[in-house]
Amino acid sequence: MNATIIGLGLIGGSLSKDLKARGILNHVVGVDANATNASEALKLKLADEIKPLEESFNTDLIILAIPVDAIKKMLPEILNRINPKTIVIDTGSTKEGICYEVRSHKNRNRFVAAHPIAGTENTGPSAAINNLFDHKVSIICEKELSDKDAIETAAKLFSILKMKLIYMNASDHDMHLAYISHLSHISSFALGNTVLDIEKNHKNIFNLAGSGFASTVRLAKSSPDMWQPILEQNSENVLKALDAYIQKLEQLRKLITEKNSEEIHRFMAEANEIRKILENI
Repeated sequence: MNATIIGLGLIGGSLSKDLKARGILNHVVGVDANATNASEALKLKLADEIKPLEESFNTDLIILAIPVDAIKKMLPEILNRINPKTIVIDTGSTKEGICYEVRSHKNRNRFVAAHPIAGTENTGPSAAINNLFDHKVSIICEKELSDKDAIETAAKLFSILKMKLIYMNASDHDMHLAYISHLSHISSFALGNTVLDIEKNHKNIFNLAGSGFASTVRLAKSSPDMWQPILEQNSENVLKALDAYIQKLEQLRKLITEKNSEEIHRFMAEANEIRKILENI
């Protein structure tokens, strides 16, 4: 199978590495708006050749691994120009806005709305790694609007990537991801800014930060170019998640102010229950 991968960073590059190594992709055409990234991806063999977008439609498969605002803008044009057998798969972390954009498109049936949930805080072609997707979850939305062969191809790709596949509607996807993924990043960005505002001596951060701080703030290193459009496109769900989170923070603040030892302990013990869920992942 020959593929065009649009966006040659962490996700697109890692998809290319694994799908080529596992024998599913024979030839990868790379497309990246950043010329430096495109050149680096070619050197790293994430793509076999680099082409402009307008010369990259004649492949079996097109994968969009770019920020969700760019997917939303680019997807209708891609569907306008593909041949009848080409399958288009996106990897966006929001789904409802993207799906709505092409819901009535004449070639909507050739599109699979997907979200492979995997990643690190690193960006760019050099961030691409082998086995990034192994034993992670991938979600496909609006399965009923895609052709059978398109869904079967997407399912085969994710199976080869050793991913567990889940189907759901786009609105449910965005609601669940707001709490489970998007809120985690918001918390990390906020914590990073809080510490930077208070600790003006950056040497103190370096010397005193333990593993707990490092793991909690790790996501603050994530790309603003990717996360700003995610938060905007999923703003309704994100704001509900933020309100719920702030309520919990205010509850804990009140307990600390009151020096209510018993309830502080109960608050943390209840949170410990999340361990039982995470240990089964």
